[in-house]
Amino acid sequence: MSELENEIKQLIIDSLVLEDMEIDDIVSDQPLFNGGLELDSIDALELGVALKNKYQISVKEEKEEELQKFFFSVATLAVFIESKQR
Repeated sequence: MSELENEIKQLIIDSLVLEDMEIDDIVSDQPLFNGGLELDSIDALELGVALKNKYQISVKEEKEEELQKFFFSVATLAVFIESKQR
């Protein structure tokens, strides 16, 4: 498991105030929405803001299909963040 994936997991826990969760409770390839963590659209917005603040990336210019792909799991979010930081 990568350090970035652990950072993202902690960011999810902190930004969405998931007080009863720990990093090890989140599986990197587990869906964030529609199963898995069962996040909703409000959670997606809050997570987008948290990602922007922590990694200085914006999702505004991304197409909806691409965002759905990248926001699928912690692992896909890590790929997205790495691609934006190049």
